[in-house]
Amino acid sequence: MLRHTPLAAHRLLRCLLASCCLFSPVLVADAPATQRSALSAALSDTRLASWLNLLDHSAQDEERVQLERVNHFINRSVSFVSDQQAWGAEDYWATPAQTLSLGQGDCEDFAIAKYFSLVRMGVPSEKLRLTFVKALKQNQAHMVLAYYPSASEQPLILDNLDPRIRPASERGDLLPVYSFNNHGVFLAKTPQRVSQPPEFLARWNELSERALADGSAAPSPQG
Repeated sequence: MLRHTPLAAHRLLRCLLASCCLFSPVLVADAPATQRSALSAALSDTRLASWLNLLDHSAQDEERVQLERVNHFINRSVSFVSDQQAWGAEDYWATPAQTLSLGQGDCEDFAIAKYFSLVRMGVPSEKLRLTFVKALKQNQAHMVLAYYPSASEQPLILDNLDPRIRPASERGDLLPVYSFNNHGVFLAKTPQRVSQPPEFLARWNELSERALADGSAAPSPQG
């Protein structure tokens, strides 16, 4: 449930938008504590409301348009921070609602938010894979979202490091390791599904349950 935003907060948000400083950390840091708290709550509500509006108004669009809108929205709305900074944990998978409420997340949170958003819009989950890669320029583990237009086509990559949606063949800076969705885990060198380790399956199920509970994921239709 989104919190009610006072009229004063709405006026403040309009002023911030007009000055292109909606997510300015300097502006927030310079405000008194009570104003920072109210502003943070208003920004949180605005991000969540904008996300829900995006989901509602893009459900009938072509899939490529949906990809562009979701990729742009999440990359614009979320600032990169580590899980330790955001959640005080070494490794935490946040739901889209959590990520957008906070306005911060790591690469996994960006990719997870895009995955659930596109599924909510009606993109078949079998076309989407959360993909662990090695980011060669940064020399570190990274996660992106891969979209497969069809089983015979190479995937398009949605990433927070590069805002452009490009085919995997154009992302020589990424070395794929493995990917997954709610249908299974896939090794980079083979298209076949592989068995899921129990701890991995439990973690994905736990995230999916939290996403369903906080409204990030829509309930499965009952047959």
